[in-house]
Amino acid sequence: MPRAISNGLDSILDEKFPVLDHGFIIPVDYMGNDSAIVQAARTSYGKGTKKISEDRDLIRYLMRHRHTTPLEMCELKLHVMVPMDIWRQWIRHRTASVNEYSTRYSEAIDEKKTTSSEKWRLQGHHNRQGSEGFLDQETGKTLTSRETEFHREAERLYHERLDAGVAREQARKDLPLSTYTRAYWKMDLHNLLHFSALRLDEKAQLEIREYAQTIGKIIKAWVPLTWEAFEDYRLNALTLSQPELQVNMLVMKGMTLDKALTEVGITNKTESREIREKFRLMYPND
Repeated sequence: MPRAISNGLDSILDEKFPVLDHGFIIPVDYMGNDSAIVQAARTSYGKGTKKISEDRDLIRYLMRHRHTTPLEMCELKLHVMVPMDIWRQWIRHRTASVNEYSTRYSEAIDEKKTTSSEKWRLQGHHNRQGSEGFLDQETGKTLTSRETEFHREAERLYHERLDAGVAREQARKDLPLSTYTRAYWKMDLHNLLHFSALRLDEKAQLEIREYAQTIGKIIKAWVPLTWEAFEDYRLNALTLSQPELQVNMLVMKGMTLDKALTEVGITNKTESREIREKFRLMYPND
């Protein structure tokens, strides 16, 4: 059988997509395309249906009903450069195959993620692990200046140890988390979409969202029908739990949202806030 080809991804293979100040993502290789998903779903041979519309309908059916196995037939390999603090979040997606740059074998990468004076974010109040708004620029200038000094001192100390003959595996221990690392990262499409759903969410850290946005563009070029279905049925969709459905039924009967939440027994503040956010999207004029 001929290799499944994606003209969209072929046109950007080995292209470097800049992210943050020194980071990047490079699509290196792939296996499969939209037609390969359709073929796997039908457990048949050949190129599947001849009509793109039929392929699209099947892919959308798979996405709506969360039939994920056919998506696992497709894989994408990326070369990434990312700050260590963001990489710690990224590597938690354990379904990938990863080979990372080793600072035991090689000297650490010199580049570090820097923060301009207007980009220092304030701690979030509702999302305790997130941020809201920005610090004033005067304070930001001081923090950026101190950051620059700290990076220089960390770099000086690291090379001082290397020059003294200290082993690389030990010399690296005080490098800041802003230090960049590089890795080859390969993942099947099902898990790539799961990664995208989590890391494109507005509650995800801003920096990893920027990487996820770039990965999303690459996936869209690779499997446009699948990405369209993912946007429609996962990324830009709302799901309602059983309590949320009960609240919605009461609201549709004329009950206020506050009273409906009480009636259904929603007392947890976080859950209540999340439901209110969903209802603002469902009923924007109310």
